[in-house]
Amino acid sequence: MSTAPTQGLSISEAADRTGLSADTLRYYERIGLMDPVPRSASGQRVYGEGELDRLELINRLRDTGMPIRGMLEYARLVRRGPEAAARRRGMLVEHRKRLRAEMERTEETVRYLDYKIGVYDELLAGEADDRPAAGG
Repeated sequence: MSTAPTQGLSISEAADRTGLSADTLRYYERIGLMDPVPRSASGQRVYGEGELDRLELINRLRDTGMPIRGMLEYARLVRRGPEAAARRRGMLVEHRKRLRAEMERTEETVRYLDYKIGVYDELLAGEADDRPAAGG
C-alpha cells in the first residue's frame, strides 16, 4: 500500500496559487518555515490544503512585515502542538498590535497629504496666494 499522496498541487501550481516562486517554496521548506512537503511516488512535491493554508499565513505575515525569524519561531511553536497555542496566539496578537499602530501612522500621513493636496488645489484655483505652504 502506497503512502504517497495522489491529490494536490505540484510545486509550480502551488507557486501560481500563492504568488510565490517555486524557489521560494523550496527555500521555505529548506529553512524549516514549512514542514517537509509530501512527495508523490515519483518524488515530486504535492501541496495539499494544509500546506496551502500554511503558505497563506506565511504570505500574510511576510506581507505585513514579520521577519523570517519571527515566522520561524511561529513554525517551531506550531510543531509543538496544542501546548504552544497560547504562545502562538500571543505572537499573532503582538503582530496585530504593531500592524494597527502602523495603520494609524499611515492614516495620519494620509490625512496630512489630503491637507497638502487641498492647499495646492486652492493655489491652483487662484483661491490662495502664491507663497509656498509651510514645508513646501
